[in-house]
Amino acid sequence: MKALLLIAHGSHRKQSNEEVVMLAERLRHSCSEQYSIIHAGFLEFAEPLIPDGIKKCIDEGASSIIVLPYFLNSGHHVIEDIPNIVNNTKTHYPDLEIKIATHLGASPLMVDLLITAANATK
Repeated sequence: MKALLLIAHGSHRKQSNEEVVMLAERLRHSCSEQYSIIHAGFLEFAEPLIPDGIKKCIDEGASSIIVLPYFLNSGHHVIEDIPNIVNNTKTHYPDLEIKIATHLGASPLMVDLLITAANATK
């Protein structure tokens, strides 16, 4: 089974973390045919942390996991922290395929999203 793990930074503000969890829930309703398992995970300040999110996917039967960084820019977290955490976690699951998708801000769909958001203003 394929899993999608949406990774956000995490916040001390509970509502911000809940927004990410709700986004993962909306993804679950939209792309359940592609991904049987969809969860949110966090780099820091909230749970589950990335390794725990990966384990949660595995516990639910994931045979492959796509880690999707919910970040706009290719800063330190995207370039170093997330790959390091994922690679360290992979060592515990050598038979599992774990790939890191391009961060959200680098998506070719970002321009369309920004235009749509700008046009949606009242």
